[in-house]
Amino acid sequence: MQSSLLTPAGLGGVTWLVTPGGASNRFETALASGADIVLLDLEDSVPAEAKAGARDGVLTFVSAHARRPGGPLLGIRINAADTAEGLRDVVAMADLSLWPDLVVVPKAEYGRDIAAVVRAVRRARSATKVWALIESPQGVVGLPSIMRVPGLAGVLFGAADYAAAAGCGLTSRAMWYPRSQLVTAAAAAGLPAVDSPYFFLDDQDGLRRDALEAVELGFAGKVAVHPRQLKVIAEAFTPGSREVEEARAVLAAAARADGAITTAGGAMVGPPLVKAAARTVARRASQQ
Repeated sequence: MQSSLLTPAGLGGVTWLVTPGGASNRFETALASGADIVLLDLEDSVPAEAKAGARDGVLTFVSAHARRPGGPLLGIRINAADTAEGLRDVVAMADLSLWPDLVVVPKAEYGRDIAAVVRAVRRARSATKVWALIESPQGVVGLPSIMRVPGLAGVLFGAADYAAAAGCGLTSRAMWYPRSQLVTAAAAAGLPAVDSPYFFLDDQDGLRRDALEAVELGFAGKVAVHPRQLKVIAEAFTPGSREVEEARAVLAAAARADGAITTAGGAMVGPPLVKAAARTVARRASQQ
């Protein structure tokens, strides 16, 4: 299942698995799950009184497993950058020089929320990539300033917090606008966007529909909240045989036309369709 998909930022993957930072007994299972990225969460899944212990456990695990060849990338979702716990997370990583492969900054609403973490990473001369988690209406409105932060590696969408803040339903239709805004802003900045988890664990059909919609919208990957969701997500983001055959036919027709407009399978073939076909073939190759 694990892919080697590279994003424009040079770091990313189709399947992300988020694991509570206080559940250290689940860390090894997460690493062995086949996810492209394992994200240990210090924010929403950890109650206030357990933050310090979870931070210690996560950083101990990171010190032993980050940047290991052949395994998934290992990330940490810190607490919000404008909170005391978020500052403690960053200071602890800096003081101990224990930086994961990536850091996800939640509740991002302004460029400054990300810039401070990027500066900390740069001062440490770490290869850690910083991602912004957009999960509020203000975060969507603030996307232009967030995307202008030098060193930002990508963005993720948090549907549950967004729905709660906007007072809307946690449904596909209600999420069309913020998801489209996120993908559009990311594409304009040349960065990858990763879609929110699907929270209904026993609804595999719903997960498949949601993941396919994420592909259609232009997301580069999707977060899972349980290992059993990973296979469905990976399959949704892997182009099917027929889709790949059609893409290859487009590329072949374009090659024969030597730059001129032509047709393939009854459809016009021009530069945009050639670019899309090349992307489809590359996606299939990277996920095999």
